Amino acid sequence: MSFTQDTPAAPPFSPSFPIRSLADIHRLEAVPLHEALTVPSTYEIFRNAGAAFGSKTALTFLRSADPADAPIRWSYAELLAGIHQTANLLHRLGLGPDDAVAVLLPGCLEYHLALWGGEAAGIVQPLNPLLSDDKLAALMTVAGARVLIAYGSDEESGIWSKAMRLRGQVPTLTTVLRVAPYDEAAGSAAALPEGVADFNALRAREPADRLTSGRDIGPGDIAAYFHTGGTTGAPKLARHSHGAQVFTAWASVKLQGLRDTDITINGYPLFHVAGVLPASLASLSAGVEVIIPTPALLRNKAVLANYWRLVEKYRPTSLSAVPTVLAALANVRLAGADISSIKYCRTGAAVLAPELAARFKRLFGMHVHESLGMTEMAGISTITPPGVEGPAGCVGFRLPYSQLRIVALDEHGDASNRDLPPGEQGMVLFKSPNLFSGFLDAADTARAFTADGWLATGDLGWIDAEGRLNLSGRSKDLIIRSGHNIDPKVIEDALGAHPAVQLCAAIGAPDAYAGELPVIFAQLVPGATASEEELLAFTCARVDEAPARPRSVLIIESMPMTNVGKIYKPALRTLAACRVAQALVDQACAALGLTGAQRPQVQADGDNALRVVIDAAAAGPLAAQLQTQLQQVLERLPVKAQVIFL
Repeated sequence: MSFTQDTPAAPPFSPSFPIRSLADIHRLEAVPLHEALTVPSTYEIFRNAGAAFGSKTALTFLRSADPADAPIRWSYAELLAGIHQTANLLHRLGLGPDDAVAVLLPGCLEYHLALWGGEAAGIVQPLNPLLSDDKLAALMTVAGARVLIAYGSDEESGIWSKAMRLRGQVPTLTTVLRVAPYDEAAGSAAALPEGVADFNALRAREPADRLTSGRDIGPGDIAAYFHTGGTTGAPKLARHSHGAQVFTAWASVKLQGLRDTDITINGYPLFHVAGVLPASLASLSAGVEVIIPTPALLRNKAVLANYWRLVEKYRPTSLSAVPTVLAALANVRLAGADISSIKYCRTGAAVLAPELAARFKRLFGMHVHESLGMTEMAGISTITPPGVEGPAGCVGFRLPYSQLRIVALDEHGDASNRDLPPGEQGMVLFKSPNLFSGFLDAADTARAFTADGWLATGDLGWIDAEGRLNLSGRSKDLIIRSGHNIDPKVIEDALGAHPAVQLCAAIGAPDAYAGELPVIFAQLVPGATASEEELLAFTCARVDEAPARPRSVLIIESMPMTNVGKIYKPALRTLAACRVAQALVDQACAALGLTGAQRPQVQADGDNALRVVIDAAAAGPLAAQLQTQLQQVLERLPVKAQVIFL
């Protein structure tokens, strides 16, 4: 079916009936997908929502974390008008359906204009402003970005200075559009250089009631490039079609029962699929009011400190956050705040620790519903609907019209073709209408799928008796000790039950004999005290299998995090490898009688390698012998290490 701007608006998305079982998923599937979902593009979602909800509030921006401060609100009609203006501006600047517009913004209302106006005009490329200039330039260059929409201040992650530097590093970039901070006085901004313009001033000149391009957007058209690397390292560009993003919104509404009476606080960053699709597009497709909690979102410590007071003020009906944020909120006292408006609490991005789930229930009376989402499936793969309670690690039902398999791992830890029965753990595979259209690099795409076309997620899990997916971790996170696979979640659940522990993560430390030995890092609850010895004894007493008991517990001030709030295990592996290597270096130095400044220090050399730098002057005549001995002891470790002279 062809859609034009003269096509009457369709009804917004709405739930059909409560989803409580896999049988309800089958009931949805009784209607063919092409009949159940006829909306072809994200633009049509906003056209339909604008017609249905008009003056109703779509977006509420909190200038600060103080509940007393007045917010800025946009209605659904204003949002649609801004999307039209933005798309028309980009079209006037020469952006076509196959051209990319990059976005470098904090949490703000204009982010939604850049996202959805960008998708209506071409291909939007949301970028993480905390990435280095080199990575940003590389991503924009690969995408062929022609326009950059950037925040006009350095107060948030130094964005404006980065944008100005990127002008000379991206060959295809022709225009930078500056989004002024809300508190900037009119006329106070410095004169803009050639090729740089005021975003809001230019878009105000564009028609607000239609797309001047007359573009007919199809479900197969590419809507966005999302960079992904998760917790593994180098980012890649994943292509999302309009159809995939629309399906994510539709399925989320159906399974979560979203209605136009709902309100949600979206604290996820809008360069990440979680913030853009399940948390924003799905909500806005159903008439939900979406609250943006300050430019820094949930990285703003004041937002976390005042979270329950903000809930009392704005009356959200749902709470959605990654487990690390839930752990932080568990330390924030209610202090009498009325949070009874919250009817549905959900999390994702990482497996929920049982102790954290129990603590949230105990403190706030909320069951935490888990979901699974990934960039390669437009942000959502499984959902635990309201009213369905499962144990920690249960991430709910597959989406309607999708397929789910659990297969055994092969000898390399990859997906095999051997299906496993319910209850047995293996790798999770999917086929679904919201599968991404591949990475820009065909080689990356080939690695993402099995030979017979299933998305290999890398997640480990099993299907329970109710047909729900349960996760235990990631295949790449398995600790392999002398050929024995150890699930780090077993160790993490054990230590996570200690009342002094806020966050913990188990990894494999390199070992010359066993390959890897389990160790676990811990971040303590603010104000709590515990020794590493106490935590180790506590953990080992709760891990039944002797090989899985950690060799050590290491207390650190704060966990390394990705910018969406996942614990970044590669950094912990590097830290553990440095500690193991340093112990070997110190032993070798002691044998040679070298002390103090004569002993070299082990340094990380990227995420997967180590470097030992010997100060030849300090080591004196023993420098060459020390280098030889260190090379011999370090080469036994299953990690790359080089020993060099200063």
